[in-house]
Amino acid sequence: MNNPDIAPEIRASWQIPAFETLLWQGRQHPWCVVVPVINEGERIKNLLARMSAFKIDRIADIIIVDGGSTDGSLALESLQGNGVRGLLLKTGSGKLSAQLRCAYAFALDQGYEGIITIDGNDKDDPEAIPRFIDALKQGFDFVQASRFISGGVAENTPKTRNFAIRFIHAPMLSLFSGFHWTDTTQGFRAYSRKMLLDPQIALFRDVFMTYELLAYLSYRAPKLGYRCIELPTIRRYPKGEVPTKISRFKGNLSMLEVLLRACLGNYNP
Repeated sequence: MNNPDIAPEIRASWQIPAFETLLWQGRQHPWCVVVPVINEGERIKNLLARMSAFKIDRIADIIIVDGGSTDGSLALESLQGNGVRGLLLKTGSGKLSAQLRCAYAFALDQGYEGIITIDGNDKDDPEAIPRFIDALKQGFDFVQASRFISGGVAENTPKTRNFAIRFIHAPMLSLFSGFHWTDTTQGFRAYSRKMLLDPQIALFRDVFMTYELLAYLSYRAPKLGYRCIELPTIRRYPKGEVPTKISRFKGNLSMLEVLLRACLGNYNP
């Protein structure tokens, strides 16, 4: 789809991992909800059921981007029964940031005015999605979920993760970006089309393969003067289980390296 705000030469320069479109029923709303998943099993089914109960599909198009699930949790009939309009399958290399580049490129090509992203592991409460859309309508460019501000709920958050977010990750990104963040590792966010297309952000680069995009955008957007806001949300970890794709030692060490690189501007175009 051709869009006048994306010059053909710019679009041709985007670095996007290979992906397949397994389901697409067309754009129905100005906003979309991107849900990255890989082998989420019952968690993605529960999340989609909750989104259906909140009638999210009546205000935004739901697009799932799969990193290569093998657990049978993404049967098309079930997805469509819960209001999902699109299913993308990343076939190229990379993890979360690669998945997001696939979905964001697809969504921007379709002409969406804004994109909300919520993790497919059912830790976040989708009841906040209408408020994210309202914030985008009000002119905010970056809406970040936070369990740590007034009205937010943090339930069963692992102690080490709670400490790392509140005393390392969020303070560092706040210091270096100039915006006071409280919950910077959360994937529950919303972005404006204008921000995602900014060449000074240059979203579509192969440097973003694992978890770089989350830290980078939290650093870069405020530095460029985009309107940012945190909204209170509910984030619940199930008791006795930590649904995450980040390994305890190697993954957390990698996250720290990504944080440092983002704060030092190493991902800037």
